[in-house]
Amino acid sequence: MRFMVILVMRLSAYNFSNLREVGICPLLFSGRGFIGVLTAKEKMLLDALEPLARERGVEVVTVEVAGAKKAPTIRVFIDTEHGVSFDELSAAQDWISPLMDEVDPFPGAYTLEVSSPGIDRPLRTPDHFERFAGETVVVVCSAPINGRTKWTGTLCGFRDGCVVLDVDGVEEAIGLEGIKRANVKGTVDFSKQED
Repeated sequence: MRFMVILVMRLSAYNFSNLREVGICPLLFSGRGFIGVLTAKEKMLLDALEPLARERGVEVVTVEVAGAKKAPTIRVFIDTEHGVSFDELSAAQDWISPLMDEVDPFPGAYTLEVSSPGIDRPLRTPDHFERFAGETVVVVCSAPINGRTKWTGTLCGFRDGCVVLDVDGVEEAIGLEGIKRANVKGTVDFSKQED
């Protein structure tokens, strides 16, 4: 199996020590809590990657398969408690590549990209929605809710099987199963200067 490995480092401004606890919410969802947009292939790859990642103290944020059928790209987004450096991306490539050889997800060649989640971090699980409470997020739904498929607001957390957003001062609850895609809305403030 031939493939090319690309390591991608995205700008990351997350400081996990600044996260605040939002409380305990009952988790009412089926399966592993994935957002419904993961394809069967992406779920299979994620299931294969997660045990090895856990052994190494790495979180697989999500897996994405993109590109043409004849030359697909597998994107594996990883994170750790202290962020992701180039060395960690390289080390992750060392255990992800052999696993991809073993799983052999596609006939023929494909490209493997191992990346940090970046400032526009994808959100996929109830834990993600709890952990990033207080951040501005963008949620795209698979079907309209109150006439809208795209929501931007402050993430309040995850309650009763729903992602809760504050949108212009009104709390909106969006069922996890109805979310097509969700991510932190990344911003960079160039007006601040480092000392």
